[in-house]
Amino acid sequence: MKNNTFELIYDVVKQIPYGKVATYGQIAALAGNPRWSRVVGYALHVNPDPDIIKCYRVVNRFGEVSDAFAFGGSNKQIELLKNEGVTFINGKVNIKKHIWKGE
Repeated sequence: MKNNTFELIYDVVKQIPYGKVATYGQIAALAGNPRWSRVVGYALHVNPDPDIIKCYRVVNRFGEVSDAFAFGGSNKQIELLKNEGVTFINGKVNIKKHIWKGE
């Protein structure tokens, strides 16, 4: 049976390694449609299993965390990323250092 869109998105998010981040656009493209960036946001907002689908590893293209992080707000997302060694510059994830390239 073919996966639905959210399942495709969750499968990609599960692959983001510890200490790395990906953008909504990257997740959309890797899930099969580069136009799904907003759909990625919707899917992560209703994440059924945040312990397995680590949605806090997804940031916007500028390295900014979500103000509406569904599981505790932006401060919680920053805390979770910092716990994995992700560094920030001027309040944004150091994308050059921590971006996952889908490898």
